[in-house]
Amino acid sequence: MDNQYNPKDVESKWQDIWQEKQSFCASMESAKEKYYLLEMFPYPSGRIHMGHVRNYAIGDVVARFKRMQGFNVLHPMGWDAFGMPAENAAIEHGIHPAKWTYENIDSMRRQLKKIGLSYDWKREFATCNADYYRWEQLVFLKMFEKGLAYKKGSSVNWCEDCQTVLANEQVEDGCCWRCHNQVQPKELEQWFFKITNYADELLEWTDKLSGWPERVLSMQRNWIGKSYGCEIDFEVSGGNKKIKVFTTRPDTLAGATFMSLAPEHPMVEELVTADQKNAVDDFIAAVERQDKADRTSGDLEKIGIFTGSYCVNPLNGEKIPVFLANFVLMGYGTGAVMAVPAHDQRDFEFAKKYHLPMRVVIQPQDVDLVAEQLTEAFPESGFLVNSGQFDGIDNESAKEKIAAFLVELGAGRKTVNYRLRDWGVSRQRYWGTPIPIIYCQDCGAVPVPEEDLPVVLPTDVELTGEGGSPLARHQEFLQVPCPKCGKQARRESDTFDTFVESSWYFARYTCPDYTDGPLEKNAANYWLPVDQYIGGIEHAVMHLLYARFYTKILRDLGLMDVDEPFTNLLTQGMVCKETQRCPEHGWLYPEQVMDGKCALCHQSVELGRTEKMSKSKKNVIDPNQLIEQYGADTARLFSLFAAPPEKDLEWNEQGVEGCFRFLNRVWRAVADHRELIATAEISADISAEGTDLHRKVHQTIKKVSTDIDGSFHFNTAIAAVMELVNAIYAFKAAADNPGVLREALEAVVCLLNPFVPHISEELWQLLGHEQSVEASGWPVWDESALVTDDMTLVIQVNGKVRGKVNVAVTADRQTIEAEALAEENVQRFISGKEVRKIIVVPGRLVNIVVG
Repeated sequence: MDNQYNPKDVESKWQDIWQEKQSFCASMESAKEKYYLLEMFPYPSGRIHMGHVRNYAIGDVVARFKRMQGFNVLHPMGWDAFGMPAENAAIEHGIHPAKWTYENIDSMRRQLKKIGLSYDWKREFATCNADYYRWEQLVFLKMFEKGLAYKKGSSVNWCEDCQTVLANEQVEDGCCWRCHNQVQPKELEQWFFKITNYADELLEWTDKLSGWPERVLSMQRNWIGKSYGCEIDFEVSGGNKKIKVFTTRPDTLAGATFMSLAPEHPMVEELVTADQKNAVDDFIAAVERQDKADRTSGDLEKIGIFTGSYCVNPLNGEKIPVFLANFVLMGYGTGAVMAVPAHDQRDFEFAKKYHLPMRVVIQPQDVDLVAEQLTEAFPESGFLVNSGQFDGIDNESAKEKIAAFLVELGAGRKTVNYRLRDWGVSRQRYWGTPIPIIYCQDCGAVPVPEEDLPVVLPTDVELTGEGGSPLARHQEFLQVPCPKCGKQARRESDTFDTFVESSWYFARYTCPDYTDGPLEKNAANYWLPVDQYIGGIEHAVMHLLYARFYTKILRDLGLMDVDEPFTNLLTQGMVCKETQRCPEHGWLYPEQVMDGKCALCHQSVELGRTEKMSKSKKNVIDPNQLIEQYGADTARLFSLFAAPPEKDLEWNEQGVEGCFRFLNRVWRAVADHRELIATAEISADISAEGTDLHRKVHQTIKKVSTDIDGSFHFNTAIAAVMELVNAIYAFKAAADNPGVLREALEAVVCLLNPFVPHISEELWQLLGHEQSVEASGWPVWDESALVTDDMTLVIQVNGKVRGKVNVAVTADRQTIEAEALAEENVQRFISGKEVRKIIVVPGRLVNIVVG
């Protein structure tokens, strides 16, 4: 055995073996309990980054650990391959999105294999392949048939230059993320999925997903936004129209002193008077340039404009002015808000800005609120005042009483409202799944017959970035006969939102080669739900919510019997590194800095904040360079040891080098003792020193096992193995206890296998085993080996720790007291003083009270 650790040779050897033996391919087995481990699949950008390394290394630890425990593990990998980046690359570099995507997939697959990830590559697929999206099109047709997919007019973010709809996330400071030109709202016919039909079930299950982080569940509950309240009609003064509002606070109705409408509200044109029209038009144009997400922000500057019209408060008959306000959106409730400035902070700020009246209608007990003296809104509970017949009632009771009064009056109704809106899935882009609908002048929207699926995305297109999606101009694709009447018709040119592909990929992994439908039911029911899902918190209310919805769709279509896609969810932290900036050349890559100076101009470099690694700030580490220098096992070990998985990991070059040194120590420990332990066996007759190491081995096995299994405390598990390695190096009785030493070395190699699989497999083989370390199984600790003959007690003097003492477990109180009083450091603090009392807490501490 070479005493020098050479990661490049070791890693290439074992990756070839795994490839040849197809070591990680999964199949349905009744003899083993299944375990489905999945990380969120990547977009094929062409290069992996340290975030990939960390995320996938976390998953690989769990997959390998579960295999060693005897589970039947499914651990697949694929590619979220449709989307805008491919189109952008095509426009910028003149390369077709398909060619760009598949070349990137080939590159990233090679890189992921170099990390030694235990994927079942036989299940690999890319979502841009027609063999995948044909089934997505079939599910859409089934949803269309059941009314769960429909088309309607909707206000969207529209980029005129790119001729496409943009998601809110693709609008930056009111501009298109691709061409940077102004985005405008536009009314378009769009396809939607009726996710609102499942709002109650989605909400109900957030209380059953005990394996999910509470933060994610809370975000989903807020996104669904179920609220009980009252819909109230405010008659427009001087007309026969009514403005409908939804409120959860009918108890504050008497305090409504004005009305706030969304600038997009359909009644705006009717409400605006001639003398206010120019000012209102200017205001609407200004609000259209604001980002919708910003308009809901708490620190947004509240601005508005008077429409010139009034409406009537149904509770007290008061005429109140109708304003448009930038913080009111059509996306929640009715797009109209009864403004109660004394009891709502947004309304309070707006009323102060425009000098509008406010009225206190809820008084707390023992405090007399005066509207003119308020410095902020009072949203808390209390008793009603200035509310006519409802004065003196506590506000919770008043909610019911006022709602009932409005129902009797014919001016309101109790209702339930949701913040959740149906999922808009239309995209005016090329690189996506074609929507399988044909438009006929006589027959309307006609579904593509199932036997004609897939509707294949044509490849003979030219992307220029101008004129919108090339599908809308591709006559051969567009012009088709109507499936119903045979007349000339037109194919839908919109494609699906890429979130559709990622909403069911985890299910397709269970049967990727199945050709008779989207899912083979037995396989889906065997493997699903995913036992452990790993990915970023940024997907909490988009991908994760859509995946939950789509799972219920697949269930209700009879394709599987699963209610939820993911039993347990881990949201891993980011990989962060300090930024470095040159006064002349701006942000610098780490390799562009030498001894604190810019390698380009030799000026001193300014160290910036530690932030998430990003190409824009150039604070990135190339995993390929790291693997080339230290090996994949070192890269894996550092990413797992430097921080708990759910926390951000701060990059540290010294930490990487420390992990590399540790692996070298493990290698030498085996190399130096290989001959000594070659034929050794554990003996019941071992020395005291051997007993100590034997105990340490089993303590470590227990610690690592419990730290990995379900808790993901990988950093403390690795630290425990490091302590065991230190104990091996400190073991002075190896010659007399070769069996104990062999046990310790084998435990180290086994326990490290999920973290650093290449070196552990090599060392396991060099220890004389023909079977792989993974096939050998996870070590089990012996409880009897954990029993110790002595114990360590902390010694306090007047409550402060002053020393420790080892005593026999069977020691009586008199012996314990004598040993504590005799401890050298304790003597310094009790010398010359009267010992008034000695308190012994069995198994823990001794407190000596002196005066």
